[in-house]
Amino acid sequence: MQKIVIKSLLLFILAIPFTYAQKPQKPNAAEIYNQIQKLNFLGSVLYIAAHPDDENTKLISYFANDVKARTGYLSLTRGDGGQNLIGPQLRELLGVIRTQELIEARKIDGGEQFFSRANDFGYSKNSDETLQIWDKEKVLADLVWTIRKFQPDVIINRFDHRTPGTTHGHHTSSAILSVEGFDLANNPNSFPEQLKLVQLWQPKRQFFNTSWWFYGSQEKFEAANKKNLIALETGVYYSTIGKSNQEIAALSRSRHQSQGFGSTGTRGQETEYLEFLKGEPLKDKTSIFEGIDTSWNRIKGGKPIGELLTQIANQYDFKNPASSIPALTKAYTMIQALDEDHWKIIKSEEVKKIIAACAGLYLEAVANVQEATPGSTIKLKLEAINRSATEIQLLSVTTLPDQKNSILNIDLKDNVLQNNTVDLQIPQTINYTQPYWLKEKGSVGMYTVEDQKKIGIPDIIREIKVVFTVKINGIEIPFERTVVYKYNDDVKGEMYNYLDIVAVVTTTIQDKVILFNDTKTKYVGVQIKAGKDDIKGDLKLELPENWKVSPKSIPFKIEKKGSEQTVYFEVTPPNQMSEVTGKSIAIVDNIEYDKSQILIDYDHITKQQVLKTAEVKCIRFDLKTNEEKIAYIMGAGDEVPKSLAQMGYKVTLLKPEEITPEKLESFDVVMTGIRAYNTVQALANKQQILFDFVKIGKTMIVQYNTTDDLVTSNIAPYPLKISRDRVTEENAEVRFLAPNNPILNYPNKITSSDFLGWKQEQGLYYPKEFDKAFTPILSSNDKGESAKDGALLIAPYGKGNYIYTGLSFFRELPEGVPGAYKLLSNMISIQSTVTLPNQKVKP
Repeated sequence: MQKIVIKSLLLFILAIPFTYAQKPQKPNAAEIYNQIQKLNFLGSVLYIAAHPDDENTKLISYFANDVKARTGYLSLTRGDGGQNLIGPQLRELLGVIRTQELIEARKIDGGEQFFSRANDFGYSKNSDETLQIWDKEKVLADLVWTIRKFQPDVIINRFDHRTPGTTHGHHTSSAILSVEGFDLANNPNSFPEQLKLVQLWQPKRQFFNTSWWFYGSQEKFEAANKKNLIALETGVYYSTIGKSNQEIAALSRSRHQSQGFGSTGTRGQETEYLEFLKGEPLKDKTSIFEGIDTSWNRIKGGKPIGELLTQIANQYDFKNPASSIPALTKAYTMIQALDEDHWKIIKSEEVKKIIAACAGLYLEAVANVQEATPGSTIKLKLEAINRSATEIQLLSVTTLPDQKNSILNIDLKDNVLQNNTVDLQIPQTINYTQPYWLKEKGSVGMYTVEDQKKIGIPDIIREIKVVFTVKINGIEIPFERTVVYKYNDDVKGEMYNYLDIVAVVTTTIQDKVILFNDTKTKYVGVQIKAGKDDIKGDLKLELPENWKVSPKSIPFKIEKKGSEQTVYFEVTPPNQMSEVTGKSIAIVDNIEYDKSQILIDYDHITKQQVLKTAEVKCIRFDLKTNEEKIAYIMGAGDEVPKSLAQMGYKVTLLKPEEITPEKLESFDVVMTGIRAYNTVQALANKQQILFDFVKIGKTMIVQYNTTDDLVTSNIAPYPLKISRDRVTEENAEVRFLAPNNPILNYPNKITSSDFLGWKQEQGLYYPKEFDKAFTPILSSNDKGESAKDGALLIAPYGKGNYIYTGLSFFRELPEGVPGAYKLLSNMISIQSTVTLPNQKVKP
């Protein structure tokens, strides 16, 4: 009997992607009451857009908390192609961060989160390009899968499917696919392979969440014909929790820290507008659920459950929530008897949470370690306490995935803590903890996920769990808990992480890109980290045969789990130009391990482990540099300083308070990191010092900033206005506007071939208006657009040079794009062409 229950739970997990915080939720009496009210509403809304942060959190919060509807957000991508305001992570690592930010946002506004397999490949200016790179059929299949699984009564699109080319191509594509998917979800000929796992579903109606922004101005929107719009008053005040809907939405929106979307909550009346698109039209426009039975009557045999839940809500005692437990356990039993698979599963889970909350029932499984390897045994501390007068027994606990059942039969008396310890044997075949969508190699536009059941699940799938089987008022109810690890921080107090399954050993090559200007040998460092105690083995660095590696392998021995050891190989490049990828492999007990462990740990999201192949890109090419000393002022965060060091420069990271004439005197070049003038407030008072630095014969290089919230309008010594101009086609033709300018000729000759192989984009946020003192160097544009001439601007100032660039060096350098290195070297050396024309150049 126990195994049957657990099996059904596992099927439930795969079917419904609920996500739990590491810290157990402990709802108060008001929150419990709100959850009871939600039990009695059987309607659902699915909001669809393209990226994390596209969603309208005011609308999601309104439907989840005021209407009490089951509310989901389908973000087609995980936001991999965006910028990062809080750290250096880009591409798939940024996607991991933004995934977690969305999950945290949904915990606040009450929604549920879903994704497709689409990869955010960067800014796209039209939907045709987007749908080609994404693989339209696969993304459409994922959208249909989500509709069939979630079964929304209403779908709301964030963007307009009728206006391609007016906004981000991903935005328009999300709406186009949603409109198509509305009908296809109920078509048995569309993606029929899904119907083995889900059933056909036809949403009742579809809307577009319009606003003044789509009309160009508030005035135009107010003057527009709103005959086809439904107005929703979303400025609700929730008296039981003391917050307005807008305040909840702002807290949710503020989870998008990597995008700098901190928001301030507002109060008072506010209206959202929905434009009807498809399905059954509304008659009175008072509710999007018009004509939809959202009561328990929509399920055969559900009417008595609805009546009971209404009685429970009416008789709810805020001073004694436990008084509702007898009726709630009866409702749970009635729900289990239903002959229905959708709402039965959803409402079973909801009522279980409410019963536990009313009883003050706290169940937790804590591992004695935060990381464990396959095949190892860990100890779990099990805590169970009932903080009510309700009769509760802890019958048994079952550990997963090993299915080990321990019979306990413990009476959980009021406020008496019960602690138990069990051993858990981790299967040798268990998967490592990592984002499942990153396990297999994907394409530019798509992640590879072959298991249909996993598609759409937002978070890492964690297999180590404990099922507590509890008897409450004579009714057996299973409660599942994901195993956690917790500790006490002297400053922050109780801290939680999940238990991660790690490899016996991981390796990390210290530099992701290594440049070889000549045939001289370089040392390549590889860091070895032990996943368990007492490991020994051999490490090798694999490179193509024409690259020499010495020694062939290096033995290692590490006694303590978590300890690290660094070893060095000598690498000698070939005589000819060459770009290759190397890989480090650790061999322990005749098993090869080739993964590098990447930990992403920010306070606002759950700690994440990402496993990637331990690789290095080695480039043998003709790069000439001088010996400039560079002061780098970090902005939002990037890895450009590492690339500069790899080029042979002496780089010093300079704090804003260190920007003084005396400190700058020893440097030849000052370089600001990406978005420095958006994020470093102190720069507003340092500009004159930096301009004076240029004036005496030095160089200042400013990398891209966005148009929003500049700390000063004087980011350059001459007038310069940043625009939203960008070139998203990384292989777009680049034209030389000033071919004789030293920046294209010294110390490296720049040709059109140096712009081949760029990644994701050429650049972004180019200045569009700039003083005649600036010389534009490059011109490029996406297909069908006018020329963009603001990618690289140089202006003499005093005896020195000021350079502004929107080129994406922060993306290209870590990817090992040779042309980006050569051009940056020329920018750094620009002053040498003025003051030291005969200076010796390093080959």
